[in-house]
Amino acid sequence: MDTYSYPVQTWRTGSLSPTSTNSLPNLDLSSIPPIAVLTAHFKDDEIQRLKETLRQYDAPLTTDVSRAKVFVGKVGTRRRAEFELRSRKLVVEEVPAIKRPASPVKVDMTPKKTRTSYGQASKPAVPEQEDSTTEEEDAHEAETEEEAAQEEQHTLSRLRELVSASHSSTLLFDNSASGDTVWVVKVEWLESCVTAGHLVPLGDNLVYKGKVLERPKSLNTKPVETIFKEAAKAAPVTKTLLATRPLAGHDILDRAKTDLAGSAPQGKYQKQQCGNHTSRRFEAKSFAPSIRQARQTFAAQTAHLLQATTSEYEGVDSDFPQPPEWVKRHVKYACQRFTPANGPNEDFLEQLRKIRTARTLIGDEIGVRAYSTIIASIAAYPHKLSHPRELAQLPGCDEKTAVLFVEWKNTGKIQAVEDYENDEEMKVVHSFYDIWGVGAKTARNFYYNNHWTELDDIIEFGWNDLDRVQQIGVKYYDEFLDPIPRPEVEQIASVVREHAIRLRDERITVTIVGGYRRGKAASGDVDMIVSHPDLESTAGLVREIVESLEETGWITHTLTMSLTNTNRGQHALPFRSAKGAGAGFDTLDKALVVWQHPEWPTKEQDCAENPAAKNPNIHRRVDIIIAPWRTVGCAVMGWSGGTTFQRDLRRYAKAVKGWKFDSSGIRSRGNGEAIWLESENGVDGTPEDAERAVFEGLGLEYIPPEYRVTY
Repeated sequence: MDTYSYPVQTWRTGSLSPTSTNSLPNLDLSSIPPIAVLTAHFKDDEIQRLKETLRQYDAPLTTDVSRAKVFVGKVGTRRRAEFELRSRKLVVEEVPAIKRPASPVKVDMTPKKTRTSYGQASKPAVPEQEDSTTEEEDAHEAETEEEAAQEEQHTLSRLRELVSASHSSTLLFDNSASGDTVWVVKVEWLESCVTAGHLVPLGDNLVYKGKVLERPKSLNTKPVETIFKEAAKAAPVTKTLLATRPLAGHDILDRAKTDLAGSAPQGKYQKQQCGNHTSRRFEAKSFAPSIRQARQTFAAQTAHLLQATTSEYEGVDSDFPQPPEWVKRHVKYACQRFTPANGPNEDFLEQLRKIRTARTLIGDEIGVRAYSTIIASIAAYPHKLSHPRELAQLPGCDEKTAVLFVEWKNTGKIQAVEDYENDEEMKVVHSFYDIWGVGAKTARNFYYNNHWTELDDIIEFGWNDLDRVQQIGVKYYDEFLDPIPRPEVEQIASVVREHAIRLRDERITVTIVGGYRRGKAASGDVDMIVSHPDLESTAGLVREIVESLEETGWITHTLTMSLTNTNRGQHALPFRSAKGAGAGFDTLDKALVVWQHPEWPTKEQDCAENPAAKNPNIHRRVDIIIAPWRTVGCAVMGWSGGTTFQRDLRRYAKAVKGWKFDSSGIRSRGNGEAIWLESENGVDGTPEDAERAVFEGLGLEYIPPEYRVTY
């Protein structure tokens, strides 16, 4: 009896059937460039099986990023590929796909087949999928039948050459025109190669191809944990966090400065893409992710670190407090750990949050995600940080984080933060970003493209180009920036509940979520989840509530109203849905409104003197969200955590459970079926009870809202 062993099978369950070990395909991967595995979204056993498969077919597997040319993994988008490469310190520039020119020779096959054009080059070209017509081709159609037959025979010969060449790694991974090149490919390509028994074209499995502008140091460079430990043992005991005096090769920062000085020439410009939208104009700023600026900043830090005067930083690892279990177990998801507000490292976190804001304003989406992960990790750490060695063990924290900590601990500030706060351009962009309805990209457009510097410029020159939300945001700019105290939040929610009860009955529930539920003393807006045990009672409820509140003067403007969930039959968002078909904002029925208390002490007198007397009460932003009872726990959970908590919750559900989590419900990523963690008719209890059921169903320990403060 044959034994079956097929490591690739576990990557995508059911995608391939087992193959007998006595008849394994004759696949040879030895000729492809050095290949590395992108471990994201893989389980530990899957990574091991993938590596075993690569070794089985003699692939040049490497963990040295300075050598790797091909990266294989569960990567589906160009943005994710850029993030994975950048996280490995690779500076790349995307190589755009070049459409090969059509040949002047046109070959017409049989009527049932499409004509194929070939590029005339020194090496075989990939056939194009579209017809191409030129004047020369028209001339060839007038040739004799004998000449046409010769051309057809030549075409078939070329096809055979192409089929043969498609099995060659030279054609798949050709970097002759681009210099140092990297490819990010889906793991499905490897599956296809194993199934076919030979190299197959990359096709749609090629996610990203990039020209390498800069690679990290060789693998021989020691990780920061090792360097810090060796430096602590080798260097004499000092009273500084990291000594700034030369110590005959023992000082880590001096060695780092020397390494940087010996890197690529400083004067040569190298393009650096920040996220997907960052303009080149930001490259000279210290708070932007410019490689050249990072080098200069790092070198400057090593020269200007101040000496400490206490013994606070002395000692070895054994002097540090024992890390929590989530650190020991390398738990990377924020939804698996407790994160309180105002932890022991709040002062350092405040600096990191400012850097993240700067990255938001300049459009560095990758940097924003990276800093969000770092901030959430440090915020969950229960001990006061005293040495960068502690940072090295936290998920998401790397050498850059350690350098920032060193600078802040020794100087009391971070130069990048100082530069950001003193940058006049960033002050203007930030003021526009604070407008309700204006994102970072629009804020940059106001300043850099329209050359506006204050709100009056927007009103005078761009008012008609603003949408209604932005117009209201400008009109009540100062009022919306005024925080809402907890008692006022509660009063607003109680009014909404009163009107909802009149429209339905006493079983209506209103749960205040957002920052209020996490324990914030004041909120930027009011978010609330309204629900009812009867499914039919929540259908269309948001419209009725808003109409009732408008009639009584509580709502002055209704800016956005979505009834998509009602129109969808109040089912969970489909697993696969287009942006315009219910994703994002329209996941649940929701109304975005401007709220104002309709009463004030002198109202009667003021209106008697002037019937058009202005209400002096402040305007507030309020979100009213309607959730069906059977998934109200998902809604409460989805609106109660900090941004990183919510992001990691979705990542955890996908990676660990194979589910798609959404505030409208949970679906299986395998078959798209709804997962009823709260039972198909909802829980017998409160929305908070339903939320606990969701935690339990996800296999997560219940984390109270006040411990989901991941910012």
